[in-house]
This record gives sequence, C-alpha cells and structure tokens, in this order.
Amino acid sequence: MNKLISLLVGIFAMFSACNNDKDTNPIVISPGNDPNFTIIAHTDAGFTSTNRKVDVFGIPIYAYSDVEDSKLLHAANLMAQYLDNNEDGTVDNMTLLTALTTNNAALFMWKSESQINLNAQDLGADESNPSWHTNGHTGLFDAAIEEVWHVITHTGYANAYPTIFGENEGSSLTNAMDIARGGNFMKIPNPYPASAWYTYDDQTCEYDCMATEYIYWTMTSILGAQENRLNEIAQEWDLNTKTLVENTDTTIYSLLTDTQYMFPTVLPDGTYKQ
Repeated sequence: MNKLISLLVGIFAMFSACNNDKDTNPIVISPGNDPNFTIIAHTDAGFTSTNRKVDVFGIPIYAYSDVEDSKLLHAANLMAQYLDNNEDGTVDNMTLLTALTTNNAALFMWKSESQINLNAQDLGADESNPSWHTNGHTGLFDAAIEEVWHVITHTGYANAYPTIFGENEGSSLTNAMDIARGGNFMKIPNPYPASAWYTYDDQTCEYDCMATEYIYWTMTSILGAQENRLNEIAQEWDLNTKTLVENTDTTIYSLLTDTQYMFPTVLPDGTYKQ
C-alpha cells in the first residue's frame, strides 16, 4: 500500500501545476474505508513532507506515508463530529468555522517523533486508539479526542471569541482557569495551592498552553470522556465527571454549556453520519 501511495504521489508531483498553492483538482489516492471522506494527494505549502490528507469542512488533516489510513479517517470523523455534533451535515457554529479556516487550522499525523516538525497541531498515529470507543471507554485512551479538540479551541474558539475563550490573561476562560489553579500563575507553582483542582505540571507549557489544556479537560469531562480515567489523570485534573465540573467549576461549566457558543453535547466516537 505504501509503495502504491508513493508511486501515485510521485506521478502527481511530476505533473501538478499547482506548485505551492492548495490543490484545486486533487488526485484521489485512496477512498479509505469510510463513506464520508476521501483521502487525496496534495502539494500544500508547508506540508509537502506528508503525502496525503483528508479535508473536513475546509480543515485539512495531513498524514505521513507510514500513518495508517484507518487512523487518518478516524481523526477526520472526530473532527466532523466535534464541528457538526448533531450530524446533520452542517457545521453547528459557522463563526467558529470561519475562525478555523481564516486562521489556517490544520492537523498532521505522524508515526515517528522525528516527523513532529510541521507548523500545525500534531497527533501521533499510535496515540490514536479507535477501539477505546467500543471498549466501554476503557483501556488505552484515544488521544485523538484531545489533539483534534486542541485544533478547534486554539485556532477556532480563541479567535472567534477572543474576550471569552482567548488563551491570554484576562479572558473569561483564563479567569476561570486561574480559579481552578488556585491563583494567577504565569509559571507553574511548586506546589499548587491545596484548593486547586487543575494542577497541570508540564514545565514546557506556558500560560496559553495551560488554557488550551484546561478547556480540553473541562469539555471532555462534561462529555464523559474522563469518567473511567481518574487514576490516570488525577495529577493534572480532579473533576473527571460532568457532575463534578458542574458543581465545582461553575464558571467554566456555564461557559461551555452556553448555547450561543454551540459547544458539542455528545462525545465524538469516530463514526460521523454512519
């Protein structure tokens, strides 16, 4: 399969006149095994080290040649379900979609860490575990749930509603985060205050990164993704259920359930419009 893909990509690159612009007439290189999306070759500037992509409502998801088609399609399905949560074929929040496309939102999937070298959110193929959704949300977690969501919040919500969901100090999101962390900290405190329920401790994660992680923990807990994971995540996040978020982190719960922002209400499972 990889040899066939490489051959077709080579032919495509030889005869393409698109150069560094996004393809207007892409070559289909694999339909994959999903009826909703098509895997195509591309010559998109900045992503030529990947050999194919799937387009989801105008948002590209790229993959290196050694990433499985099934993993690429799974990420595409998750993206579609986050954006069209009622699965009626139309994105729920067009303001959000405009922010995503205007700010060149993208995701790329890699197989080896040496491939983490592109200017977009990354997702490791081996970190993506579609079977988690059919195993009662037990076993190895599906990290695609997290990384796809990071694209939507970091490039989408933060730009669509900067005073509300901006990742800078003083937005509604980060004000709530400061409460959850037990204070306004530009650097990770050691230790966190005893009152904190959000205690992310990655020293490479700066304030805006902290906000990205915070809205991930809160949203996925509300959607039920963290219910069986408290032992795994307690060093970072305590409120692993919707009830705990609603009763403890009241500010963020109000924001993420405010219907004007049209956040998802159903956890994606990778089966968009099946």
